[in-house]
Amino acid sequence: MHRLPALTDLRRHESHPSGGGKAPDLGKLPVWDLSDLYAADDAPEVARDFDWLDKECAAFAADYEGKLAGLDAAGMLACVQRYEEIDITAGRLMSYAGLRYYQVTTDSARAKFMADAQDRVTVATTPLVFFSLEINRIEDGALDALFAADADLARYRPIFERLRAMRPHQLSDELERFLHDQSTVGAAAWNRLFDETMAGLTFPVEGEDEPLPLEATLNLLTDPDRPRREAGARALAGVFSQNTRLFARVHNTLAKEKEISDRWRKMPSPQHARHLANHVEPEVVQALRDAVVDAYPRLSHRYYALKARWLGLDKLQVWDRNAPLPMEPRRTIGWDEARQTVLSAFTGFSSKLADLAEPFFDRGWIDAGVTPGKAPGAFAHPTVSTVHPYVMLNYLGKPRDVMTLAHELGHGVHQRLAAGQGELLSATPLTLAETASVFGEMLTFRRLLDQAGSPAERKTLLAGKVEDMINTVVRQIAFYDFECKLHAARREGELTPDDINALWMSVQAESLGPVFEFMDGYETFWAYIPHFVHSPFYVYAYAFGDGLVNALYAVYEEAPEGFQDRYFDMLAAGGSKHHKVLLAPFGLDASDPAFWNKGLSMIEGFIDELEAMED
Repeated sequence: MHRLPALTDLRRHESHPSGGGKAPDLGKLPVWDLSDLYAADDAPEVARDFDWLDKECAAFAADYEGKLAGLDAAGMLACVQRYEEIDITAGRLMSYAGLRYYQVTTDSARAKFMADAQDRVTVATTPLVFFSLEINRIEDGALDALFAADADLARYRPIFERLRAMRPHQLSDELERFLHDQSTVGAAAWNRLFDETMAGLTFPVEGEDEPLPLEATLNLLTDPDRPRREAGARALAGVFSQNTRLFARVHNTLAKEKEISDRWRKMPSPQHARHLANHVEPEVVQALRDAVVDAYPRLSHRYYALKARWLGLDKLQVWDRNAPLPMEPRRTIGWDEARQTVLSAFTGFSSKLADLAEPFFDRGWIDAGVTPGKAPGAFAHPTVSTVHPYVMLNYLGKPRDVMTLAHELGHGVHQRLAAGQGELLSATPLTLAETASVFGEMLTFRRLLDQAGSPAERKTLLAGKVEDMINTVVRQIAFYDFECKLHAARREGELTPDDINALWMSVQAESLGPVFEFMDGYETFWAYIPHFVHSPFYVYAYAFGDGLVNALYAVYEEAPEGFQDRYFDMLAAGGSKHHKVLLAPFGLDASDPAFWNKGLSMIEGFIDELEAMED
């Protein structure tokens, strides 16, 4: 409840930066119209909804606290539906505050509005803490009887099951209220410090007239000119090194806070809370991690050795990882062409998919341009089930920006379809939240591949897709290993910046391979990855999603008849079903170790084709 917009795709920021210095002519780029949420921060509806939230939360507590165990099925249904209405209003307020803030994170008035909104919503919803605590004290048999008595209530069973997954980790009512109440000065405050600090950094790049912001500097890492890439990388390293004490403090504090919470809640591992939130078994995640790490030599090590040959280098430096290929045409893709490319790819799969995506372009649901103070990267935020999602990009017309557009629109379509489940059941676990986004990318890639006019163009497309997949799978599992090491080490004591640097470097050579050399300063590049601050252990969801989509796409190619209907049914289920149930109609099972190897084999097959082109 009362969540800020989920930065769903900050991976895109790390993997293929999309900011830039002097923007090319891309045509008219869309800007958000947030009026579907609220007309302005001082609109009367904002004050009305804050006041309603205060009163309704208090009334809800007065009506139900201490009484949940005695409700009949009709009474429990009414209770859940009232709770859902509260969640919608709180989510609407925080979505509006957060989206405005991410448009201009350096605007103090927007930052204040968001912080005040978070405080107000937190205080208002504190009386609701009893709800999950009392639900978890009801006997299993009593709940089963309620579900059996009312089909409308039974629809909410997954919500109860998720709440009750926390039963072994639940604290006393008083402690739970305290933790809820102090959340705005805990992790949320450190998240905000990180965001505002990162947004305010500038990077003196050799050859530039003035210091560049983070997005523009990261963009240099994809520049065709190698000296410019190196200048960008060295500028990043210099500024990160100057600020590592602050970023180490942020990570130390958040990791320690998590350790305290996990210890009190008797979580068996730092990752366990994320697995519970994702509704995925730890052994499934471990199988994914092990399969990817085992595949490093067959995937990233092998591909980057190929890339070194293409670039005419014996060794790759970190500024070569996302370099464009020598045969890659240098062209800028205007916004209208990007729109047409993605929508035509979606139409090729199903006109329904394109119809669901089109309103994003026409109704102010996308904010695409690179503007001062704007949050980096890209994301899709579902807002609330009674409104619609919003997509944020930093679009500069690169081919990979078109893939990012397809990715975020995949999220948006998924969120639109899942909204039919209602507020409490629409949220999709992170492990499945990447399904539609990566599938949207795959559709766009396959369409472009089919239309390739020459072997060189096909090679460029294949290489770009392999790099994306390595960034999605290999990089994210390496990030996951880094986080596991970081949180384990923090449990032994305070970490210095050098300690964190060493943990970072311990996963880099392993994942990227022997063809890489690492410049002095690269050891600090953990500092700007926002997942580690905002969403601990989030990153494996990307690898999960990519492996899942590779397997799904193989099913689509083998037996396309009826696939679209099953696919839309899966997306429309939102969070109402477990991943095993959702994947069963496709004959897939993520708990089977062979499942992950099937997905990884698709990446390996693309590399096989690239190697064959060398002969």
